[in-house]
Amino acid sequence: MKYLFTLLAVGILFTGCKNEGNGNQTEDAMEENPYGEGKNVLEADSLDIDIQPISHATAVVNWGDATFYIDPVGGAEAFEGKEKPDFILITDIDGDHMNVETLQALDLENVHIIVPQAVHDELPGEMDDIVRALENGATTRVLDFFIESIPMYNLPEDDPDSRHPKGRGNGYVVEKNGQRLYIAGDTENIPEMRELENIEIALIPMNMPYTMTVEDAAEGVLAFAPEKVIPYHYRGEDGYADVEKFKELVNEGNKDIEVELLEWYPDREE
Repeated sequence: MKYLFTLLAVGILFTGCKNEGNGNQTEDAMEENPYGEGKNVLEADSLDIDIQPISHATAVVNWGDATFYIDPVGGAEAFEGKEKPDFILITDIDGDHMNVETLQALDLENVHIIVPQAVHDELPGEMDDIVRALENGATTRVLDFFIESIPMYNLPEDDPDSRHPKGRGNGYVVEKNGQRLYIAGDTENIPEMRELENIEIALIPMNMPYTMTVEDAAEGVLAFAPEKVIPYHYRGEDGYADVEKFKELVNEGNKDIEVELLEWYPDREE
């Protein structure tokens, strides 16, 4: 399913966004359609995407010769021996996704940080030059990666007491050479997730009462049918979600979806 979107032009580093929030923006960083108008063509030699769990919602992704961090928390020591990131994605303001002390402890020279506006509002001003805020549905570019912000929220959408109201946080689809990685963030089985297409790898949460049940997570995954799904963010108020059951439900519904179980909780006691 590996498709290559024809790009409009090779832009400057970290170009292009549409409908972004109030983060660091310049006129020559704007691009009307960063995906281009061309037809999809088959990409035969796509690169492996290596996802290294750190803990819960935090991961290091090596993709070709680029590295990026997802929701870095745990201090600099959590990333010892890891490649320096080219960019960082932060999904929400909760402490298991955003930690200012961890960011300040990392080497952020020439590192771009993509965040929701709510996260941007809580980051120190000295980070403004490297932070870009995206609204839900916006797209930006870093290096050869296109990053689209996907809504993440709890249901029902109009719940005034929602832990994760729509519009506050961002899931992300990261794309390069037609390969698409979906990072769901703290979400339930929402329409925007079910309607995704051509996802190679999906990181899907399942912990109550913060995101969704194992059954809802499996139902959502079966709706958009990624090539591979990796459960993450599965520690809840009552312990750990049954990821083996999740795998069973997904494969009962679609045997072609690979379910990969990684170790997100190295200190977990069985």
